[in-house]
Amino acid sequence: MQNNITNVTDASIEAEILKHPGIVLLDIWATWCGPCKALAPVIDEIAKNYAGEVKVAKMDSDANPASTERLSVRGLPTVMLFVDGVEKARVTGAVSKTRIAAMIDAALEA
Repeated sequence: MQNNITNVTDASIEAEILKHPGIVLLDIWATWCGPCKALAPVIDEIAKNYAGEVKVAKMDSDANPASTERLSVRGLPTVMLFVDGVEKARVTGAVSKTRIAAMIDAALEA
């Protein structure tokens, strides 16, 4: 895991995501998920590009079933954008860096 990406668990999701002031991008993935593996370098790049502006986090859905259910995740990968703990956007599947960046940029401009 990259230094600039936070690993989130059922135990830490409240503090790391839901009570975090500012913008958080959460990538929910699983080890067996091919599209998740394809999306990983995109998330790494987003974390680098938005360092200091956006907190980027990852959560293994299989290891954290309570949070996966709490967030109503229905497919993997799911990328969610939170602003001050409130979900503002969500995409499912291996989406482009451009699409994720557009979600973040909209939140930064709001």
